[in-house]
Amino acid sequence: MRLQRIVVCMQTLYSLLADAVVFLHGAYVAFVIFGLLAVLVGSLLGKRWVSNFWFRSLHLTMILIVVVESWLGIVCPLTTLEKFLRQKAGADEYPGDFIGRWVHDVLFMDLSPATFTVMYTLFGLSVVATLIIVPPRWPWRKSDSRTADDISG
Repeated sequence: MRLQRIVVCMQTLYSLLADAVVFLHGAYVAFVIFGLLAVLVGSLLGKRWVSNFWFRSLHLTMILIVVVESWLGIVCPLTTLEKFLRQKAGADEYPGDFIGRWVHDVLFMDLSPATFTVMYTLFGLSVVATLIIVPPRWPWRKSDSRTADDISG
């Protein structure tokens, strides 16, 4: 009886960890998608933070990882980890709660791998385009904070 309780506790722990991985995966996707949207809207509104080098570098790196994985046919490590944890939990299908199920269904739409590759590539090209349209501020270049009046007078 005690061993059975331990097994149930471990399965619950693995299930919770798998749910956490799904939410982490969702956060990753949300950062990539809404990061691009934030840069575009922020630039239209004249917000300086959209040119933050570190934000833009992280955003570009994250989508490039997805694009390269897709081109090489590599399954996302987060997907692999989630499946492993679900297997350890004794679950074949996604048994999560309502929000977890919704996040999982959004992340794993039923499309062909080629369709995802095209989508990821086009999105990655959009991110690269924003680097040209709204260039980041390079942190190692000192910005001249003097105004035109200060320089001429």
